[in-house]
Amino acid sequence: MSRGGTAVPDYGSHWTQGFPPHVLRDYALIADGDRNTTSPSASCAETFRRHSCTHCCSNAPLGWPPCPAVTPATHPREKCHMTENGSKTQTVVITGASAGIGRATARLYGERGAQVGLIARGQAGLDGAVRDVEEAGGKALAISADVADYVQVNDAARQVEDFFGPIDVWINVAFTSVFAPFAEISAEEFRRVTEVSYLGFVHGTMVALARMRLREQGTIVQVGSALGDRSIPLQSAYCGAKHAVNGFTSSLRCELLHERSGVNITVVQMPAVNTPQFSWVRSKLPRHPQPVPPIYEPEVAARGVVYAADHPRRRQYWVGASTTATILANKLVPGLLDKYLARTGYNSQQTDQQVALGRPDNLFQAIDGPDGRDHGPHGIFDDRSHVRSEQLWLAQHPRVLAGVAAGTAVAGTAVAAGAILTGRRTRRR
Repeated sequence: MSRGGTAVPDYGSHWTQGFPPHVLRDYALIADGDRNTTSPSASCAETFRRHSCTHCCSNAPLGWPPCPAVTPATHPREKCHMTENGSKTQTVVITGASAGIGRATARLYGERGAQVGLIARGQAGLDGAVRDVEEAGGKALAISADVADYVQVNDAARQVEDFFGPIDVWINVAFTSVFAPFAEISAEEFRRVTEVSYLGFVHGTMVALARMRLREQGTIVQVGSALGDRSIPLQSAYCGAKHAVNGFTSSLRCELLHERSGVNITVVQMPAVNTPQFSWVRSKLPRHPQPVPPIYEPEVAARGVVYAADHPRRRQYWVGASTTATILANKLVPGLLDKYLARTGYNSQQTDQQVALGRPDNLFQAIDGPDGRDHGPHGIFDDRSHVRSEQLWLAQHPRVLAGVAAGTAVAGTAVAAGAILTGRRTRRR
């Protein structure tokens, strides 16, 4: 048989029964040296076993064949996601796991007893994340890697599957930014933000999808931002990257629907979150950067991520009432928001604290590296941050959400319009 011009070898009906054509095509690429045989060689079957995990998984998709080259002795239970009582243990990979939302999400999965692959640049932060996961009851594997480098991300995915078995959930979180007017950002700085905050998501999605498509199951979660719909001043590189993540994810979702794939991809759009990034982000502003209030704790965001991973058929989830108001108001009155943000967007992203220019930042080098310290999931704004989000509850109950969405949009529009009108009256005086 063939698909898209790629020949798929006939391994016999006992081997191919139940496989979608594109899975057989991908298997054919893995089994390139065995195309003329009537059954896969032991090495090919072992390679395929690592991806499909079908020998003793009771939850394997209907029709997936047993692997003739593998015995229980060579296929340990822990690599098959099975606990001693027969329940399924998830294998989850999180990029940007050393701090912030990624760190808080890792701990939540640890509380579930999950096997968590932790990817970040900072070794001190990774070591702290391992402790969080293991203290919560899970298992962790820390891998120092830069998501801007596809080879490093692919190698990290291989290490996770060698250690824990097939990946069930891949969560892209890692990002960086530069706080500055666009005219003051260098081409090198803009490129670096794009490589981490956009291409890092592309690389993570690529390596996850390559493995999940073979098994026809798996979930990819993109941790996005309200700024991926509504840009603000002083963060042009970050906003551009988040818009790009939304764009390529929508395209990929259409392709997976076309294939009738069992792999799901969803996006969680975040509000302002109290993470360490505001203390280590590169900034050319005179005062200390801050998230635009209202601010939420990382655990609120993490609960949204985990819920989305458990319910990945929705296109997007919005965490925080400010996210909902921002996105919906931008659909209705984008011009008004331009003027509002031009007037308020500079001061709202800075505290009253002066900071020295040239302070250490994490744009090119990790602040929480071997010689650094573990910053944990939280930033410096705990006293101003919300520990819960009513809107997240609404997102988890879509019938209720539908009834209040219109009211939220009108309220957001009224606030923006009122602020602009107030500004006009002030200027006239």
